Amino acid sequence: MSEMPAPVLEPEAFQQRLLAWFDQHGRHDLPWQRQRTPYRVWVSEIMLQQTQVATVIPYFERFMARFPALGDLAEAPQDEVLHLWTGLGYYARGRNLHRAAREVMMEHAGELPVASLDALAALPGIGRSTAGAIVAQSTGRRAVILDGNVKRSLARLHAVEGWPGRPAVERRLWALAEHYTPHARVVDYTQAMMDFGATLCRRGTPDCGHCPFADVCVAHARGEERRFPEAKPKKALPTRTTRMLVLRDAEGRVLLEQRPARGLWGGLWGLPQFDDPETLRTWLEVHAPAAELDPAWPAFHHTFSHFRLEITPQPARVDGLDSIGETRCWYDPANPPRLGLAAPVKALLASLAPFALAASEGA
Repeated sequence: MSEMPAPVLEPEAFQQRLLAWFDQHGRHDLPWQRQRTPYRVWVSEIMLQQTQVATVIPYFERFMARFPALGDLAEAPQDEVLHLWTGLGYYARGRNLHRAAREVMMEHAGELPVASLDALAALPGIGRSTAGAIVAQSTGRRAVILDGNVKRSLARLHAVEGWPGRPAVERRLWALAEHYTPHARVVDYTQAMMDFGATLCRRGTPDCGHCPFADVCVAHARGEERRFPEAKPKKALPTRTTRMLVLRDAEGRVLLEQRPARGLWGGLWGLPQFDDPETLRTWLEVHAPAAELDPAWPAFHHTFSHFRLEITPQPARVDGLDSIGETRCWYDPANPPRLGLAAPVKALLASLAPFALAASEGA
């Protein structure tokens, strides 16, 4: 098998078509395009991993308002970083962003090492394609990208067989991306490739009628646009169950505990979790023997990439606790502290006001 499928166009012709489309239809006024510093581009690229532009924009603007420079991010406590990340998902990105900022301050004199793709790609959470995007977008130097949008577009154009997550398939796509990347207008070209995949050569429903490559796209010629890129072999998602203790004190505050740094919701604050009702009751007997359990709330599901979590909230009431330890805190829904919260925990906490009102009215 050849390392790279035959190109559908010579590089110059490919670039001309793409850039002509981009000049007319591309995105030219995104927040991170208005001041293309390596730091701003880096933050935007991390946020855009597996997240749509429209979702990212308000998060990016809030993040930049609080952390306008890399040093501000490095000096901030992780809780505040994750608080601003809450709701954006894939929280390892936020933790890695924070770790990388501190590493840059210590090892690169506070400046992202955009002169070296290898040094940039070695930072936590960046990798080869994101490093290429940061260099190209912030410096204008030629650098190759292969994010999800580019993989999808190139796989369709050339009808590349196989799931792009397989090393051999990924190598072929990298070779194509390298073949087409120009030395001029690199900023526009890399943005155009991302925009093309996000807005035209979309997942599931590509807009082939407006595609500048429709006459040379192999998948389109075969009528197999939806077949490419091939999907990851599916596995049935297992379901796990958990009980989340919603323990409130006499002031209406809720007990939270910080998750371990690694693993599910690493470093975020959440409700105490238990595998079953018996374990939860045993914990209460030890830590809050005077607590009174209320009926459990209806279970709901939260889906991760590799499993579904069935969450049953278990409300309980206690006048107070003698000690809660260093990794726990009382959370006041009426005056919430700036903490990083997992999405389902944030939703549960937001629901407490109406529940508290209903309880007080019925008393």
